[in-house]
Amino acid sequence: MLSKSKVVFKDYAPKQNLLLPPSLDELIEEYHPVRVVSEVVDRLELSGLIGRYKPGGTSSYHPRMLLKVLIYGYLCNIYSSRKLESALKENVHFMWLSGMSRPDHNTLNRFRSHRLKDEIKTIFSQVVLLLESEGHVSLKTTFVDGTKLESRANRYTFVWGRAIKRNKERISQQLEELWQYTQEVAKDELKDTTNIEFTSVDPEKVEQTITHIDSALKKKKIPTKVRQKIRYAKKNWPSNLRKYQEQEKHLVDRNSYSKTDPDATFMRMKDDHMRNGQLKPAYNLQISTSNQFILHYSTHQRPTDFKTLIPHLEGFKSAYNKLPKQLVADAGYGSQENYLFLQDQNVEAYVKYNYFDKDRKSKTLSIAASNPELAQIRQEVYQRLTSEKGIKLRKQRCHDVETVFGQIKNNKGFKRFLTTGKQMVETEIGLLALAHNLQKMAT
Repeated sequence: MLSKSKVVFKDYAPKQNLLLPPSLDELIEEYHPVRVVSEVVDRLELSGLIGRYKPGGTSSYHPRMLLKVLIYGYLCNIYSSRKLESALKENVHFMWLSGMSRPDHNTLNRFRSHRLKDEIKTIFSQVVLLLESEGHVSLKTTFVDGTKLESRANRYTFVWGRAIKRNKERISQQLEELWQYTQEVAKDELKDTTNIEFTSVDPEKVEQTITHIDSALKKKKIPTKVRQKIRYAKKNWPSNLRKYQEQEKHLVDRNSYSKTDPDATFMRMKDDHMRNGQLKPAYNLQISTSNQFILHYSTHQRPTDFKTLIPHLEGFKSAYNKLPKQLVADAGYGSQENYLFLQDQNVEAYVKYNYFDKDRKSKTLSIAASNPELAQIRQEVYQRLTSEKGIKLRKQRCHDVETVFGQIKNNKGFKRFLTTGKQMVETEIGLLALAHNLQKMAT
């Protein structure tokens, strides 16, 4: 008769004290991404960031440690300061990274919102130059593309430029009608007033005009509706016009903005969950990439791409004191203004124009007869794009820059900002771009 074997379990004594507690370092794998984050941040020059702390008072958490925690948090898809606070108490990687320090969510949020916002681009460019020195990227050839990311703003608190224009025109028209009516009914009472112009609706002038009308008609028998309209105009029109003036300051040359995030513009979102291209408050994120690393990023308030290229490249030049030798982008950037800028800056433009795919299939070039300069530019661009090098770069663009957006939106689940305001949004993107580059460096 066969004897039944005994089940053997490994020792399990969770309450037993350890004579020599293990080091946190022993618990971290040798090539874990958290080590890459720590090593790279230790190599950065952070005097600008450190200089933002005032001497005296209570001691502060070291900015190098806080920067590591934030970058690693974004690498792990942890964007909330409260979740980062929990991770510093529960996650061995964060505990190792912080040296067992436990800054609370307010400290982390203040660091991200106030200390880091003016230094993030300098820190980011240092990391890119480090990547370049180690052969991971090249600043000579870049691939540019854009995507829209939703603002944290309320989706239903919007201001539209067209609505402001219509409202101002309506006030101007109704005021002119009231003035003409008053001239018919009380012409003598208005003889001492200066000529009134209704082409521009200024709050003070409108207020003055309504006062003249009210004074002239005060002792006249007029319909109740007219009297009510004058009261309404006196109470509302000047204040509404002042409000429109303030709104136009936020709009500048935009068509819309959100009341809860005035820097955000309403844009049509391609990847909206309703699949119906809803208009939502958003920012247009532009990135330059090399080998699927992010070289430069910028956020814009314009929904279209062609107006973002020049400011994006000016930011690139500010960061690295030079522009790329070659730039590859899709037809969204193919404007005459952009081609001339790239030409003036000695940047080889592998940038499609609107009719490039049609021209390539028909093997005939669409000539802009009314614009010989643009026709010449298109001819040069067409020859460049259809060359052996151009074909290779066009194919590479899809895999290089669009893959990065896929990583950010799908793998990292980052489709909406946690903060409001252009400067804070750029801080978030900076941390996200740093996390992306260091994660790719680690793998």
